[in-house]
Amino acid sequence: MASFNRSRPARVRTLFLSDIHLGFKRSRAAELADFLLTIDADTIVLVGDIIDALSLSQRFFWSAQHSRVVQILLAKRRAGARLLYIPGNHDAALAPFAALLQGQLEVQREWVHCTVRGERFLVLHGDQFDGATRMAGWLHRVGEAVYDLTIVLNDYLNDLRRMSSKSYWPLAARLKLAVQTSVRYIEQFEDTALAHAAARGFDGIICGHIHRPNLRRVGDLVYCNTGDWVESCSALIEEADGELRLWRLGNAAGMSLQLEPPLLADAA
Repeated sequence: MASFNRSRPARVRTLFLSDIHLGFKRSRAAELADFLLTIDADTIVLVGDIIDALSLSQRFFWSAQHSRVVQILLAKRRAGARLLYIPGNHDAALAPFAALLQGQLEVQREWVHCTVRGERFLVLHGDQFDGATRMAGWLHRVGEAVYDLTIVLNDYLNDLRRMSSKSYWPLAARLKLAVQTSVRYIEQFEDTALAHAAARGFDGIICGHIHRPNLRRVGDLVYCNTGDWVESCSALIEEADGELRLWRLGNAAGMSLQLEPPLLADAA
């Protein structure tokens, strides 16, 4: 298992990140920048919604910490890491611009990742499954309003905790799992994603989009969700031996790897 610290960054085979939402005021870019300084990867896969073009179009926001994340990622590319970018629903409009950076990063709509162990994973953002996981319109609007409030509370709480040198605590993610409608939506999304991977003959799927990190085996398939850097502050890692692990910020040391339990166990 990798050990994280700044003086000696952990070396892993692949790092998957999604839903960073740079350009959105509530993005936890400072925490991500700190994490990136503790890890080196042969390949870094950005699984969508890295830059929040939708938020930027409504209200421009860009801090020094947001620039720092971009600078660290590009520095890792210059140091030899392979950098892949898969646009999501919030940054799809930036895909043509990203394509101009060929040589700095590779742009793919979806990608097939092969682990050291020979497992084949379909990698995509996950917005492709929105049509199969919709909820009633009024419920969606209420959910958005409640979500916006929890994100604001999460942001203020963790700003205070960071200033007090306390570890990150995912308030918004915990509240999300306390709402049964939200839990059902997440389960429906995961089932749809797994069925899509199975139909195309893959061993599993790696995605983001719903801001719910998870790593679990269902029968012969593996579901991997990288999570996000607004609520959960999480990343998916493939270690040198091909083992997949889900990293989440928030323990006492601030840097640890853990295999996540199933969603229902987490919601209990």
